[in-house]
Amino acid sequence: MSAVTTGASTTTGAASAATATATATDPTSAAAAAAEEQEASQVRRRRRLSPGKRLPASRLVGPLLFLALWAVASAAGQLDPAAVPAPWTVLETGVHLWTDGTLTTDIVTSLQRAGSGFAIGLTAGVALALASGLSRTGEALIDGTVQLNRAIPTLGLIPLFILWLGIGETFKIAIIAIVVYIPIYLNTHAALAGIDSRFVELAEVQGLSRFQFVRQIVIPGALPGFFVGLRLGVTGSWLGLVVLEQINATNGLGYMMFQAQNYGQSDVILVGLVVYGIFGLVSDSAVRLIERRVLSWRRTLSS
Repeated sequence: MSAVTTGASTTTGAASAATATATATDPTSAAAAAAEEQEASQVRRRRRLSPGKRLPASRLVGPLLFLALWAVASAAGQLDPAAVPAPWTVLETGVHLWTDGTLTTDIVTSLQRAGSGFAIGLTAGVALALASGLSRTGEALIDGTVQLNRAIPTLGLIPLFILWLGIGETFKIAIIAIVVYIPIYLNTHAALAGIDSRFVELAEVQGLSRFQFVRQIVIPGALPGFFVGLRLGVTGSWLGLVVLEQINATNGLGYMMFQAQNYGQSDVILVGLVVYGIFGLVSDSAVRLIERRVLSWRRTLSS
């Protein structure tokens, strides 16, 4: 038995000596092994500190949990049905409104208003941010005015816009456009101002033209801030729509909710709120998806 042990020890020692000899004679292999070990250590460290892998449909967990708590509280009789109807009651009311065509018409009208205002606000926000962020003259003319507009409550402009544009659809679309363009301008302008000046020097050394500079450096550098403003603008369009559709409107989700308030129909009000919430969640998720595709070159914690 001792002879076998002695033989195994001799064999192991010989293998270690051979490995050490190979390492000593081949420093390239030793450097490669050390580099691989260091890289593996860095990967383990990142995995320990990072939030972890993204869970599928993780943003639905919160709403589904809220819905479950709502259903349990309603079934247990903890909620007044006249004030907060049960989820199945709201669902039944929504199906009824959809079947008779009321909800369909209101949704289409609201989407048209929000879409028109959002398109105008998006165009204005990006154009003003580029003009202000790429030119000192543009910044002097534009940035102070936008900051002043931001300080004024947008919904406080409604009476003035009614006097200017009338009580019809025009003033509603104009207010939504203002709600949308402000966050898009602010975040895009901040992203443009945050571009490192060394990139400008590099572009000058490379002899890039103005158009090439904007396309290759300015736009990629401003995209992260632009998408933040875009998400805020999308949300703002729905928030503004809720208020505007209660002012001299004859259709739309806000009008439906306002009429339901007059008749004490809390289930109809909740149907409108649920639809607004779904639109907000879907539109925000769509912007996030586009952002991940466009900015796929970034390595961030949310990736």
